[in-house]
Amino acid sequence: MSIRVEDTGSPDSFKVLGRGELQLAILIEMMRRESFELMAGRPEIVTKMVDGTRMEPVEHLTIDVPEAFTGVVIEKLGPRKGEMTKMHNHGSGRVRMEFRVPSRGLIGLRSEMLTETRGTIVMNALFDGYIPYQGEIPQRPTGALISDRQGVTTTYSLNSLQERGTLFVGSGVEVYEGMIVGEHSRDNDLDVNVVREKKMTNMRASSADEAIRLVPVRALNLEQAIEFIAEDEMVEVTPKSLRLRKKILQQNRRPKRWEKGQPVG
Repeated sequence: MSIRVEDTGSPDSFKVLGRGELQLAILIEMMRRESFELMAGRPEIVTKMVDGTRMEPVEHLTIDVPEAFTGVVIEKLGPRKGEMTKMHNHGSGRVRMEFRVPSRGLIGLRSEMLTETRGTIVMNALFDGYIPYQGEIPQRPTGALISDRQGVTTTYSLNSLQERGTLFVGSGVEVYEGMIVGEHSRDNDLDVNVVREKKMTNMRASSADEAIRLVPVRALNLEQAIEFIAEDEMVEVTPKSLRLRKKILQQNRRPKRWEKGQPVG
């Protein structure tokens, strides 16, 4: 009942309005299990104009966390325009904090908080009305590792990319140009060759090649993928797979995401 679908003027795309990224993820998962194939962009909040002022929805966020992580929670909610309204120490080693946070500040917050607090946080958010638009909120601070060609990933190529960031795909996975294969450790996007094979020669080294061991990949579920993507990225959903990709696949047609910290159009 709380989901509304609107036309976008394009016959192959729709605008879906729902209650948070979790509800949208449930809808997409239901369609996926019914054999639909689709792509989803980054969630956006729904604003409205009141007396000429742009208003955005705000949430009442309640957090229960061990005392040791209170500083981390406050630090993470600061850039997201979170305002603490109440803090109570139970005396049992856990602290309850209440915040007012713009709804768009909650996108991607849950998975980030679970990581920072080692899974010990308990979060709950309720709609709390509208407030004047709070300005820009920083998005994902890291870039993406993007495949620059089609092929099948190799252990040899992935091994050389492990130090560049966190990989989303392992060896033997079919990729295409524009597909996101990992998270870059820096704030810029990086096009990489993940299908390169080791050249074979008739010369042998004095010592045999050591077996290459890859760090376990970071497997994103649907909700985490929706939270992760930036404005110029999409989640590709099929019954058998879940992929991240750039909206513009061709490398030479795609503008750089960052240049000295500023977006390039």
